[in-house]
Amino acid sequence: MCHVIVTCRSMLWTLLSIVVAFAELIAFMSADWLVGSSRTPDPIIGVHGTPEPYRPTLGIYMRCLKVTGYRRGIQCGPYAVEFGEIASGFWQATAIFLGVGILLLCIVAFISVFTMCFQSIMKKSIFNVCGLLQGIAGLFLILGLMLYPAGWGSDKVLFYCGQDASPYKVGQCSLGWAFYTAIGGTVLTFICAVFSAQAEIATSSDKVQEEIEEGKSLICLL
Repeated sequence: MCHVIVTCRSMLWTLLSIVVAFAELIAFMSADWLVGSSRTPDPIIGVHGTPEPYRPTLGIYMRCLKVTGYRRGIQCGPYAVEFGEIASGFWQATAIFLGVGILLLCIVAFISVFTMCFQSIMKKSIFNVCGLLQGIAGLFLILGLMLYPAGWGSDKVLFYCGQDASPYKVGQCSLGWAFYTAIGGTVLTFICAVFSAQAEIATSSDKVQEEIEEGKSLICLL
C-alpha cells in the first residue's frame, strides 16, 4: 500500500529544492551577470534629441544591448550561438559546471514531488539520496562560480567593462542580480542537502509508524 506522508519538514525541503533549482536555472539563463558601463547609443537619423544613456548587460552566453533604428529598445539574446563562441575558456568551464549542477538540482526537484508517496528507492532513503545529489550539485556550482571571474579578461568583457577589466577585476562594470542569485542558490543548495536529513527523520518518526500501523494511508503531521 502506498502511504502518503506529509510533514512540515519534508514539505519545506521539497519547496526549497524546487525553489533553488528554478533560481539557479533562471540565473544561468539571464544576461544580468555583468552590468556594463554607461553608454549612449548612436543617434537616429532624422530624430532630434540625444538618446538616453543606458547600461548594457552581459551573461555567460546572453547579452542585452540598446538598438536604434526600426526596432528601438533593449534587445536581449544569445551572443554565442555555439558553445565554442562563449567569451572565454573559463566561461565555457563555468557553463559546464553550472549546467551539471543545475541538471542535478532539477532531477532532485522532480523526485522531491513524489517523496510524499515514496520514501525509499532500492532500499535507500530517497531523502538521503537526494541530499547527496544536492551536495554534489553544490560542489559543481561552487567550481563554476569560482571560475567565472577568471574570464573577466576576455575581449567580450573588455568591450563591456573597459580596458581596466582583467581576471577577478570587473573594471567599469558591476555585478548583476544573476550572479548574486547564483551565489544565494548555491548556499541554499547546501542548506537543502543538510535539511534532507531532517525530512528523513520526520517521515520515519515513531508517530508516522504508529499511524501506518493503524492502517492510515494519508498521514499528515504538523
